Amino acid sequence: MARWDNFHVWRARLPHWRADGVTYFVTFRHSRPLTPPEVHVLFACLLQPEGKRWNLDCLCVLPEKTELLVRVPKGSGGKQAELSDVVEKAKSKAGKAILKKSGERFPPFYRESYDHIVRDDDEFHQFWESIIFSPAEQGLVEEAEEYDALYVAGA
Repeated sequence: MARWDNFHVWRARLPHWRADGVTYFVTFRHSRPLTPPEVHVLFACLLQPEGKRWNLDCLCVLPEKTELLVRVPKGSGGKQAELSDVVEKAKSKAGKAILKKSGERFPPFYRESYDHIVRDDDEFHQFWESIIFSPAEQGLVEEAEEYDALYVAGA
């Protein structure tokens, strides 16, 4: 029935589809706009697993939301890391650093992230363009290349 290897679904507040060898679009909102230093803390924490626990195609941390296209490869033991574990660990690390400086009681991110299996090249390019052009569309910069919390693999 499913066209992906090792396909399964689990549900928290949102449904989460998992499969081996796929690309995911992941997004999560922030409970309040992040300051520029907070944007950079989260950006650095999301880049940390790059090449180890996941392979990013692109990542953009905006003041009000974060979006990424990512693949989760099999590890050295042949087991694939759980996408939500990698995302939540980065959010937790960034949240702790932000709380330490801000004195707030709760991290500035909503708890659960939305993830979506990218089904084909057309959908990949739609997500790609949406992520890449978000900073300019939100008026944060004139050109996407100017935004320093935007990562594009191979660029």
